[in-house]
Amino acid sequence: MDLSGKTILITGASSGIGRAIASKLSGENVNLILTARRINLLEEIKEEDKTKKCSYLLLQCNVSNKNDVAAAYTEIKDKFGSVDLAILNAGAGHYMNVRNYNSQFAEKIYGTNLLGMIYWIEQFLPDFLERKNGIIAGVSSLADNRGYSGSSFYTSSKAAITNYLEGLRVELNPYGVKVITIRPGFVETPMTSGNKFKMPFLITAEKTADIIIDGIKKEKRVIQFPWQMVLLTSIVGMLPGWLYELLAKQQHKK
Repeated sequence: MDLSGKTILITGASSGIGRAIASKLSGENVNLILTARRINLLEEIKEEDKTKKCSYLLLQCNVSNKNDVAAAYTEIKDKFGSVDLAILNAGAGHYMNVRNYNSQFAEKIYGTNLLGMIYWIEQFLPDFLERKNGIIAGVSSLADNRGYSGSSFYTSSKAAITNYLEGLRVELNPYGVKVITIRPGFVETPMTSGNKFKMPFLITAEKTADIIIDGIKKEKRVIQFPWQMVLLTSIVGMLPGWLYELLAKQQHKK
């Protein structure tokens, strides 16, 4: 897929993977729509762009607020008509155990990760169906394969995203709309910087952005990386429940 001349939406573009993708795409001849709660950080991306090849629309938007998303899409339609590629990247996570259990963590994580994606797709999907064209690229995680201790809200939100996108891929195939599932391993971002556990095969946000953009251009069904974590999580995912829980229990004691 040639991205030249395309209108591209990136949610959660103010930091981490979203910001890295936005910075990489700023050097291409595209219409770039960046959304985040912190619009001042989006302004920085625009100011750092020395190529001046692309046209920008910066939108302050809380993806977990359905009205915010609807208002943002109205602005997009007013300026560009619609989008060609939606990179739905906005994400949230929080380490949680039974001693600090709080449903507010679930509301934030599910609201951002899952409902935020659903709210955006609800807005642009009618245009995609009418045109019989468009690409939805949703960011899930390799952590979607099991319920990891301390991250059950996060991992279950990512499992829901992976299943949701797979169902959409099948349903939208007859309409010419492509759905890409992005499953990264551990990435250096502000969200992971607070993790107190070892993160094997950690990669930079910039390298992550390169892999994602290349995969989108090749229109892959699933973009998953790095290969070492893909292999490791595949093995962990195949373990019988009793064995996985036994190993997880031993790890939890350390």
